This record gives sequence, structure tokens and C-alpha cells, in this order.
Amino acid sequence: MIDLETIIGGVLFVGLRIGGLFIFAPFLGSSSVPMRVKAALAVSMTALLYPAHRTVLHLSPSTAWTQIVISEFIIGLLIGLSMNLIFDAVQFAGHILGIQMGFSLVNVFDPQTQADTPVLAAFQQTIALLIFLRLDVHYWMLRSVARSYDYLPAGSAVLRGSLVEMSLHSAASIWTAGLQLAAPALAATMLADLALALIGKASPHLPVLFIGLSIKSLLGTAVLITALAAWPRFFEAAFSRAIGGCEATLRLAH
Repeated sequence: MIDLETIIGGVLFVGLRIGGLFIFAPFLGSSSVPMRVKAALAVSMTALLYPAHRTVLHLSPSTAWTQIVISEFIIGLLIGLSMNLIFDAVQFAGHILGIQMGFSLVNVFDPQTQADTPVLAAFQQTIALLIFLRLDVHYWMLRSVARSYDYLPAGSAVLRGSLVEMSLHSAASIWTAGLQLAAPALAATMLADLALALIGKASPHLPVLFIGLSIKSLLGTAVLITALAAWPRFFEAAFSRAIGGCEATLRLAH
């Protein structure tokens, strides 16, 4: 006799983690991807993973189900969010450089965030997304979720204070990674500011204010383009650390 309640519960517990991933995951969770495509991908992955990772749980129909549903969904959210934090760092770096290089008033519509974004932040985010796809990190992420059921079966996730603490620690890395990305162009433009200030002090009649912004824009753009050569290695290491952070998150939820 087929127990529909057990089958539906197993599919639900497997699918919730995947559904949570598709909300915050880079590229896969983008607002530019149609909702029907996301739903089809989530249902397809659930259908593939359920036969191998189905879990039979005998639960009371009230609080136990609610707790497991919330836990599984949040685990998926945290996996996607840990990867998306890297793109937040890229956008943070773009905001810093936009102000320093004089591009902060130029905004474009970003299809990833569905909002007006400074042009430099949108440019850097596009480069980071291309590197993300070139390195096949979206496949890493899907493999990570598939493997997560081996050491954290569906329905066994438990939310603890250490899990929240680690998530906040990961979010704090936005500032560090953003400053690292912005550092070369930021240092160059700050040195240009210092040089222009000394020139203006030595020769008050020179129109330093009129030429300063153009010099900083050209210098910052040249340094940024040169620094892009090191971005693939930087992001490969950053995405690898994020995948490791996802595994650590799952262990804390065990």
C-alpha cells in the first residue's frame, strides 16, 4: 500500500532545501531568470535527488513538521546566501570606487538586483558573474547541495546559535573582500588626490579642481583594468572558501 503522506513529506523535505537555494543563489536565483524556469529546475532536482535521499519520518502533525520545514528552507537559503555574499562584496567595491572616481552619479538598471545601480558597480558585478560562470561555480553549488544530503539527511537539520553566529561572520567578510577588490584603484586615486593637493598648494592659480576629477577617473580606470587580470584567481579562491563555508554550515546544523 502506498503511503501518500510519507511520500509527500519526503519530497517536501528534499525540495525545500533546493527551493531555498534558488532564492539567493547567484545566477540561478537572479530576478532576470523567469520564475517558471526556477520552479522547473527545482522540481527536476527534487525528482532526481528524492529516490537516493528520501527520508521516512514519523512526526506529529503540528510543531515537528513546522520546525523541519523552516529548518530545511533556511539551510537552502544559507547555502545560496553564502555564495551571493561575494557578489555583494563586488558591488560594495564598485560603490567605493564610483565615489572616488567620480562615477557615483551615473546609474544603470541592473537586471540582477532589479534596481538602479552605479555604473561601476554594475560593470564589476557583470565581470564577477562571467567569472562565476566560466569557473562553473553554479555546478559546484548544485553538487554541494546534492552532497549535503549524505551527511545532513532531509529532515534532520537543526537551527542552533552557532549557525547564526557563523552566518553573521560570513556576512562581515563583505567589507574585507570589497576593500581587497577596490584597493589597487582606491590607492592610486588617493595618491592622485595627494599629488593634486600638493600641486594646488604650490601653485594656487592652477585649475586643479577642474582637471582633478578627469585625472582620477582615467587613472582609476587604467588601474582597475590592469587589476582585472588577477580577478579569476581571486574569485576562484573566494568561491572555494564559500563552498567550504557551506559545508561547515551544514555540519553545524547536524
